[in-house]
Amino acid sequence: MSIRITGTGLYIPPFSISNEELATSLNTHVELYNAEHAAEIAAGTIAAKLSTSAEFIEKASGVKARYVMNKEGVLDPRRLAPIIPERPDDEISIQAEIAVVAANEALKAANLTANDIDMVLVACSNMQRAYPAIAIEVQGALGMTHGFGFDMNVACSAATFGLEQAANAIKAGSAKRVLMVNPEITSGHNNFSTRDSHFIFGDVCTAVIVEETDSKPGFEIISTKLFTQFSNAIRNNFGFLNRGDESGIGQPDKLFRQDGRRVFREVSPLVAQMITDHVAANGLNVHQVRRFWLHQANGTMNKFILKMILGKESAAEATEDIEHGADLAPIILDEFANTSSAGSIIAFHRNSQDFAIGDVGVICSFGAGYSIGSVIVKKVN
Repeated sequence: MSIRITGTGLYIPPFSISNEELATSLNTHVELYNAEHAAEIAAGTIAAKLSTSAEFIEKASGVKARYVMNKEGVLDPRRLAPIIPERPDDEISIQAEIAVVAANEALKAANLTANDIDMVLVACSNMQRAYPAIAIEVQGALGMTHGFGFDMNVACSAATFGLEQAANAIKAGSAKRVLMVNPEITSGHNNFSTRDSHFIFGDVCTAVIVEETDSKPGFEIISTKLFTQFSNAIRNNFGFLNRGDESGIGQPDKLFRQDGRRVFREVSPLVAQMITDHVAANGLNVHQVRRFWLHQANGTMNKFILKMILGKESAAEATEDIEHGADLAPIILDEFANTSSAGSIIAFHRNSQDFAIGDVGVICSFGAGYSIGSVIVKKVN
């Protein structure tokens, strides 16, 4: 039995925000905030907010722009949040809507229709509601007349965790073909008012078809490996219990927050070691891997991970690869920013067409949890 990725899809929102636009917005906000709180800042009871620049953003992250569902609200210095009106219950939700677009592209690539799918899995960082599941809504919107769907959240690792769930469902016989979608509207949980986090995220949706077949071309899933270890270095406290303590409603901890330096220091070696061990356990050497489609959080972090994977002798070569075309570990975050679970799938979607039969690659995502997912794939005819 061969379990293969036979199609992928990508939805890109209609608006893009450059670093220059984002910096101008934040700096205006900083001026307003610091002026309004001048007395408290002078007294030392609160800290002044810091301004930024497009150059600082790119140097810190490698990000040059990001796509968003709504640009006006994000750039409004007195709002700094997307304008996404709630929809009536009888209209399709925004997450389901973008998931359907990406799903249809993936179905077309796999030469399938919606009714060929047995299972729909929505795997992403944030669901816009607790229930009914977004996956079941997508199932209905696609016109599927059978099968099942469910949602899962493993933050930035949700897609690779989702690929394992898809493969396992096929192995167990509960599905023959699985649609996994990653509708990430990260602008909804990003804090656009702080210098260290306002530039990190972008919106997007990816989709992947996983099916049991020995005849269709695609990428065979050779092996999957998952890892989690609890950490508070990346956290978001928004949830259904917030109404139980009114004092916390609207506080900054209800949005994304992280200790970026700590995450870099702690997660990078975990990712490198996991990929190295996973590849070795499948009888391969890391130098036999044609490409690493890594999570797109930070360009410098991905360089560092690749250096550790390939060893010190390959460090200079690895850095050069990333800086000059990123053939070995493609970078897409310069255009998209961090799109959470979708990042490694965008990298795969855009940078897998040049594989020859037999070439091996690794899809790896990592993030809050901590969580790491690694998927080894091989190009097959």
